[in-house]
Amino acid sequence: MSKEIERKFLVTGEFKSLATKSTRITQGYLSSVPERTVRVRVKGDKGFITIKGIGNDSGATRFEWEKEIPTQEAEDLMKICEPGVIDKTRYLVVSGEHTFEVDEFYGENEGLTVAELELSSEDEKFEKPSWLGEEVTGDVKYYNSMLMKNPFTKW
Repeated sequence: MSKEIERKFLVTGEFKSLATKSTRITQGYLSSVPERTVRVRVKGDKGFITIKGIGNDSGATRFEWEKEIPTQEAEDLMKICEPGVIDKTRYLVVSGEHTFEVDEFYGENEGLTVAELELSSEDEKFEKPSWLGEEVTGDVKYYNSMLMKNPFTKW
């Protein structure tokens, strides 16, 4: 299994004009317990299944395994997921030597926009763009698996 090192931030400014790509994503969870989340995702015209382990103390590092699966299989698995679906558009925005994945949420999470940045180490330096707001790395209420259970519009 590989490790994912990721930092997450709220987005407070205009970023869309800087995006190099955007993709619609829908996803559900077969298991949303923190020790092992199992996610099913349709990203554009591709399907994926992902297993994530519990995060470390900072919340920035955790185990992740992902495999592409046929889109029809992902759509079929979505039918047996836990209640609640995450619907969002992911924008790729380059800043310095890094690319932020900026997720604009819809449905019950309408109004929430977060940016994630994958790093090679927790202390890796990166350029912080002007549209980046408060860091929420490790704040479980911003995990997609929690947004499914307790959506942003109900906070």
